[in-house]
Amino acid sequence: MLTMTRYGQPSALPPLLIVHGLFGSARNWGAIARRLSDTREVITVDMRNHGDSPWFPTHTYADMAADLADVIDAIGGPVDVVGHSMGGKAAMQLALTHPEKVNRLIVADIAPVTYGHSQNHLVAAMRGLDLTGLDSRSEADRRLGTRVEDPGVRAFLLQSLDLKADTPRWRLNLDVLEAEMDKITGWPGTGGEFDGPVLFLAGALSDYIRPEHRAEIKRLFPKAKQAKLPGAGHWLHADRPREFEAALRAFLG
Repeated sequence: MLTMTRYGQPSALPPLLIVHGLFGSARNWGAIARRLSDTREVITVDMRNHGDSPWFPTHTYADMAADLADVIDAIGGPVDVVGHSMGGKAAMQLALTHPEKVNRLIVADIAPVTYGHSQNHLVAAMRGLDLTGLDSRSEADRRLGTRVEDPGVRAFLLQSLDLKADTPRWRLNLDVLEAEMDKITGWPGTGGEFDGPVLFLAGALSDYIRPEHRAEIKRLFPKAKQAKLPGAGHWLHADRPREFEAALRAFLG
């Protein structure tokens, strides 16, 4: 079972399940989850091979959707789901294969398509970080800066570095994530359709959801609506957290 964190209390509204992206964790979503829990119960999860959840030898969207289905069964469904990037694809797979478990779906800055890029350069950067005598986030940032130029990306990755362990370690199964990267950036070509309400929310500064993806989105999710968050890139919940929260409330309300 995935590790989960629960916020708020059950109410007349369905629980909200938040699913993070690649190299992320439930803790990335803590502030938004706490604010959204004023009207309903909110559950964040660490996906397999991330955070405090178990490590497995595979990392496919079928795996991830099955993990989420188990969580929903444990908390009682159906639920509303918001998934970002890899988590958005996992949430789409869940909705297509277990539609009875999903009420409303928000897909944050990802489409049901295969992408040509790889994130294995970040795996290599994390694996190459010298953990010897590392005891501060600032020193970890300095060392990682020799491999990752963008300070925002470094800050995001370093949220998964456990400095409190006896020996500093990544809370990521880097070997499996590297081996399964083509499946993570890919899409399994799942058939069927989910006919519930869906919002595809893109960062206006991101190119992950493109005009040529609209036909496939509509084929799989015929009631899908699309919107853009001004001033936000791919990590739209971090770039514009209040605006992102407002968009979720408007759609889920």
